[in-house]
This record gives sequence, C-alpha cells and structure tokens, in this order.
Amino acid sequence: MNILGAMQDWEMRTSLLIDHAAREHGGREIVTQWADGSRTRTTWAGVRRDALKMVQALRRLGIAPGDRVATLAMNHGRHLVAWYGATGAGGILHTINPRLFDDQLDYIANHAGDRVLIYDAAFQALVDRMRPHWKTIEHYICFDSGEHALHFEDWIGAEDGDAEWAQGSERDPCMLCYTSGTTGHPKGVLFEHRSNMLHTYAAIMPQCLDLDARAAVLPVVPMFHANNWGFPWAAAAVGAKLVYCANNDAATLCRLMHAEGVNYLAGVPTVWLALLQHIEETGQAMPPLTRALTGGSAMPRAIIERLMRHGIRVAHAWGMTETSPIATIAFEPADYDDRDLDGQVAVKALQGKALFGIELRTVDLDDPARVLPRDGKSAGALQVRGLWVIRRYFKAEQDTADTDQWFDTGDVAMLHPDGTLQLTDRTKDVIKSGGEWISSVELENCAVAHPAVAEAAAIGIPHPKWDERPILVVVKKPGMDVTVEELRSLLAAGVAKWWLPDAIEFVDDIPHTGTGKISKKDLRERFGDYRLDV
Repeated sequence: MNILGAMQDWEMRTSLLIDHAAREHGGREIVTQWADGSRTRTTWAGVRRDALKMVQALRRLGIAPGDRVATLAMNHGRHLVAWYGATGAGGILHTINPRLFDDQLDYIANHAGDRVLIYDAAFQALVDRMRPHWKTIEHYICFDSGEHALHFEDWIGAEDGDAEWAQGSERDPCMLCYTSGTTGHPKGVLFEHRSNMLHTYAAIMPQCLDLDARAAVLPVVPMFHANNWGFPWAAAAVGAKLVYCANNDAATLCRLMHAEGVNYLAGVPTVWLALLQHIEETGQAMPPLTRALTGGSAMPRAIIERLMRHGIRVAHAWGMTETSPIATIAFEPADYDDRDLDGQVAVKALQGKALFGIELRTVDLDDPARVLPRDGKSAGALQVRGLWVIRRYFKAEQDTADTDQWFDTGDVAMLHPDGTLQLTDRTKDVIKSGGEWISSVELENCAVAHPAVAEAAAIGIPHPKWDERPILVVVKKPGMDVTVEELRSLLAAGVAKWWLPDAIEFVDDIPHTGTGKISKKDLRERFGDYRLDV
C-alpha cells in the first residue's frame, strides 16, 4: 500500500518570490543611480506591479512560455522588473553580456533564439551594429529612451497590471546565461525555476549571504553575469533594500553608499581593491558596510584583512555560472571566535565549505579516474555536483556532467580534511614546471600583500629545460614604488623556493575580462614573445 504525503503541493516558481516581497516587504526601496547622477526609486510592491504589466505586454507581443526574452543592460530597477516580468510570463530571460565581442554577441542571440531584446540606450550603437546579424529578434524595446525604439515605460505603461503569472512545472526553464569561455563558442546555462529557488533558500542562510530585511545591498556584480550571484531572488525573499549604480568607479560607489546607507556590497576583488585605494588616497570615511561578499577570483589575503580591521564581515565565495552560482562560502567554523585576527583571516582567505545541497571532490590532473584525498596537500581538478548544478548546456546533445553527475569546473584546488576548499589555479592557467605544479594564485596573493602592489598576475612561460617557468607581472599603486628585489624577498618568505618566478615585470595595466577577472589568456598573448634567460 502506497502512503501519499499529506502536505500541500506547490510548484517552486520565481513568481512566488516577488509575491512574497510585495506582500510582506512592499514598502522596501529599490534605488537606481543612473549614469547622469540622477536617482529613481521604486519598491518591491512597485516591481511586482510593473512586472505584471510586463507580463501583459509580452503576451500582447505573442510571447509564449519558453520563448526567450533578452536583456542588454546594466544594473537598475527596470532591469529587475524584467527579471520578474519575463520569467513571470513563462518566458526565459536571457541576460546578454554587452562586453562580449561582436562574433560572440552574434552567436549567442541567434543560438538562444531570442524574440525580444530590451536594452539600455547606452548600448544603442552596439544594437544598431548587431541588428542585421540578429535573425530571430522581432521586437526592440529600450529601458531608458524612446528615440530609437519603444520606451520600456511606455510599453508597460499601456497595461493595467491585471494579470496572472504563468503556471507550470518548477522544472520549467526560466533563465539563460552564456559563459564567455576562452575557446570555442560561448555555452548557455539554462536555469530552472526549481534550481533558482533552491539556490535562494541556501543563499539567504546566515552562513551564506546572511541576508535579512535590514540589509541594504549594492550588487556591483552585473545583472548579466552569473545569475547576478542570486541577489534579485534572495533580496526579494527577505525584503532587503537593493541599490543599483550605473557607474562603478570607486568615488561614485562611496558617495552612493554613504547616501543610501548601504551596509552590504558584493563585487569581485578588483572592486574591493579600487574601493580601498580610493579611501586611502582621499581620506574619505569607510562607507557604513557591515558585510562584504567577494567572488569571481580568489581575494588576496591582504585585502580581506584590511576589510576585517574595519569591522566588516567578509564572505569569500566560490562558484560559477554553472552552479547558479554559489557553491561554497567561507563561513565561520565553530572555533572561529576563539581564533586571533590572523587565524580568522586565514579562514576567510580560503573559498570555504560546500553549502548544503552541494558536493565537492578533486581528481588527479594526470589521471582523472583517481579521486584525491582531502588532506590539504593534494591539488587536482575540482569537480562539483548538487541541487543547482548544471547537467547539460543549452541545446547540447550530451550531458556535460558524468554519469554520477560530477561536473568538471576547470579549477585546480585542494580540499582540506574539514572540507574547506582552497583554489590554487585554473586548469588552463596552472604552471607545470619540471613535472610539478605551481600555483599562480598563491604567487599573486603573496605579491599583492606588498603595500605598493596594486595588482599581480603570474603566468607560465615556455622553458627549454623545465617546460614552463613562472613570471610575475605587477602593477604598482600610483605614487608608490617597489623593486624586483623587494618582491623577490617577499615571495621567498611565502612560497617554495622552486616556485619563485624567473622574472618580475612591471606594467601599467593588466588585462581583464568583461566580468572583471584577470585575463590570463590576453596576458599570455601580450607576453607571447617573452624569452627567459637560460
């Protein structure tokens, strides 16, 4: 005899989040500072109202469940409306990264089969240039101008909002985000309502993002990148205030954070580096931050310590678009309060432990069938599986995860006995010298600890005897100086002797990707003709 469960049966769809936010936190503000410095304000109740109007407007265009609705936009309240409007209509929101190259923009819009594009006027030239190449887009709508396309406010303003959210399975797709990659075409990650909802439950836990209604969050991470780290969903779940800014230079961010009482900032390490440099150079007071989230690449220990000395709780996360994105986070262990500052910084400098719903393992780089021990010494290829991890890329014929659902992340890492993750490199960036692996990340973190170093990157250079040897590329802070000898002494105290770079080169800048990460690919091309003394 089968015994059926006796609990209510609800499909976990993202529209439940905006319903909750409007009902329980309807007056909590969503603030946007635009490029001209002006600010507009709405609330969670206003976002729900406008999202329902957008549902009506999409249906009037003939958009059906499963159709792709693309956005080409920065962070602002109208973009947030589009997240809930597109998914609430049963569509799939495709967030396009405007920093991609034209051939990539051509490929992803056509591969996705986008039918509608909603974009910022700042990208009008890009849209005009790409429009002849985008074969499937039928409707162009502009978030903030009516000069060349239908204005978003006019488009949804023609509706009364008397609509219902699309119904369906929680396993229906709701978002599409393409990874830029370094080889081949970008790959599409298709998120489900269910995966986003499960990620949201995990994200709002105290040991993860630690969000509640008192949080005033400024996500610097773009809304077109990696599910915006889940903030549009998680903030709605708890009724947090969201503050968006079109300009992400440190001076503008500082002024906005002071004005709006921002106590939570989320951004890649370069954002934090720029913020601290601005404060040091100007003498401006630290914004009223109590929590800091960083990810995208390993945060240098020196920056973490500086933030913690300001009384800021640092959350150091690891994840990727394929993991929705948060998979691990450096939350405080049971003995955290018994540690001194140096011991606490050591916890935050690593990538933390897997959230409930995520599993990690590492395998041998030369023999992927061999699972490595969690000994804090054995570095290998990092694999992940879990409740919000990709199984197959959009339109792919085969699963990208193996039969046991392990997904190869492309990272090199070691797992400590307590499960703590320590990233050491990317598989394509790791330096193999004389048959042994050298971590570029550890070399970089050690160099950035010097007060005169703004940024550092280590890459492998071909060597006739050792296959590869590392060189370190360094950007100095404005008005400060450091010598090769000083850096070499600092490195010698922190890494194995045979890891020491064969050369240290000072440059004016280090290339970055569209999402703020150091672009090792471009850096290797820049130093493609570099020759080491043998």
